[in-house]
Amino acid sequence: MASDRTPDPAAPLLELTDIEAGYGRAALVLRGLTVTVRPSEIVCLVGPNGAGKSTVLKVASGMLTPRSGSIRVGGVDVTRHGPQDMIRAGLSHVLQGHSVFKEMTVAENVGLGAYTVKDKALVAERTDFVKTLFPVVADRWGDLAGALSGGQQKQVEFARSLMVSPQVVLLDEPSMGLDPKTTGKVFEQVVRMRDAGIACLLVEQNARRALETADTGCVLDLGRVHISGPASELLADPQLAELYLGGRPHTKEATAS
Repeated sequence: MASDRTPDPAAPLLELTDIEAGYGRAALVLRGLTVTVRPSEIVCLVGPNGAGKSTVLKVASGMLTPRSGSIRVGGVDVTRHGPQDMIRAGLSHVLQGHSVFKEMTVAENVGLGAYTVKDKALVAERTDFVKTLFPVVADRWGDLAGALSGGQQKQVEFARSLMVSPQVVLLDEPSMGLDPKTTGKVFEQVVRMRDAGIACLLVEQNARRALETADTGCVLDLGRVHISGPASELLADPQLAELYLGGRPHTKEATAS
């Protein structure tokens, strides 16, 4: 059951501290990982396959219980709480790949995000909010979700995740399966969420594009944060670019050459 404690407005929105986690009896995937998300911040997790990026989101959303360490939302300990309690605490999870119900309309898909909200006035308020934030959702409101492009479907998923008024949205590989142009549009929507006051914890295989979007970057390796800092500084780090970003650092000089 969710804690009755009142969140501390001065505390980070989400704190994962010294997390160790794995699946069944297998070896640990996360080994002492610590990540912090603050208000109106995009934090991206990048790193090689197998580094544990998606596992971080499963732990944060309550889908996977950590073996040790703590999870706090607004300063309130929610370490061993399940997904429903995490939603009530203020976390919303957009899963990897496409998760729209194709035979349902955009309106029906978005409405599913508010299935736990009993206040009809609040549901109407959140519906107006997401239709304003994502114009394609409003434009295609009555259409079947399966008729939308991949990028448009991802915006429907974003809109659905915001119907519970989350403080932090957990985004798992939002660019998966999308072409570069569509990927750019999807990341523009991530920035729109941040600018609307919603923090994001983003996992993304396209490390360079994620760091170009994020405020803070965390490079994961072997289940822990190898390096973290302002995303722009990580992009400009030549050693980091060589090891994790697939080449030279992203600088004006490198772009011009």
